[in-house]
Amino acid sequence: MSHIYIYSPSSAVRDKAAFKRGVNRLKTLGHEVEVDEAALTSHMRFAGDDATRLAAVARAAASGADVALISRGGYGLTRLLPELPYKQIAKAVEKGTRFVGLSDFTALQCSLLAKTGATTWAGPALGEDFGCEDTPDDIMEACFDDMVCGQGEGTGWQLPKSDLPALAARAKKPVEETPPLQVRNATLWGGNLSVLCSLVGTPWLPKVKGGILFLEDVNEHPYRIERQLTQLLHAGILEEQKAVLLGAFNRYKVSLHDRGFKLQTVVDWLRSKTKTPVLTGLPFGHVPTKVMLPVGQKVELLVQGRDALVFWG
Repeated sequence: MSHIYIYSPSSAVRDKAAFKRGVNRLKTLGHEVEVDEAALTSHMRFAGDDATRLAAVARAAASGADVALISRGGYGLTRLLPELPYKQIAKAVEKGTRFVGLSDFTALQCSLLAKTGATTWAGPALGEDFGCEDTPDDIMEACFDDMVCGQGEGTGWQLPKSDLPALAARAKKPVEETPPLQVRNATLWGGNLSVLCSLVGTPWLPKVKGGILFLEDVNEHPYRIERQLTQLLHAGILEEQKAVLLGAFNRYKVSLHDRGFKLQTVVDWLRSKTKTPVLTGLPFGHVPTKVMLPVGQKVELLVQGRDALVFWG
């Protein structure tokens, strides 16, 4: 079906079995898979030293592949931001290569958007998603295939019931009379909350006004999530958006010390501090079921009742 180039721009691949399963599953789906020469390199916690990983990104951009897919996230791309080959990546995007990833990949996506305006895709990683021990999620695979084939025009999900009172309060209407929320011609951007916050105050954070910001994170306690959202709030970034979409925030542990402080507490507090609509339940993050999101593309958002739709086709 398509030529997929696998490379490692962040942390070293520790789960070699998952890497192999991911490659084999992509081949089973009919794709031609090319593995970068340094994909399994290890240097401290990284997939090679900085020069090795920069070279891997450059090879991915020069590969002519339909999709450049990261092996995993982790940490490491923020070290490379001043030296990334932005023009080369943007040229590859223009020629049809779709760069796909999540987590630490947010650093490359945001900096590329800031420097060139090029669109990348928030989506799966090889090991975590295609290389999982169980069967890869059907929705994730279907969304990935739509992106590969150029057929993806949008994504939809059902908001949790807890979102309805907030939308009603914003519209100053009863829940059953809440009018649809519609946002047009807005740039979709975002990714991992921790990584995005690390870019605030740097040249690598896109200056998006009137956009739709989506966020996710993993292994971060709700109070840390709130602290990082507070940074975006106080920096004025949230008020400049037309909507904020919250995906999965998972794999953390609460304690007795929290005394009822939980993720919903954070969401409720954030809504009390910003006029920007905050929607939850976006199927994206470190979860099996994840949709594809075009970072940097103009989209429309429609919310009617509990049905939320993002269009870009």
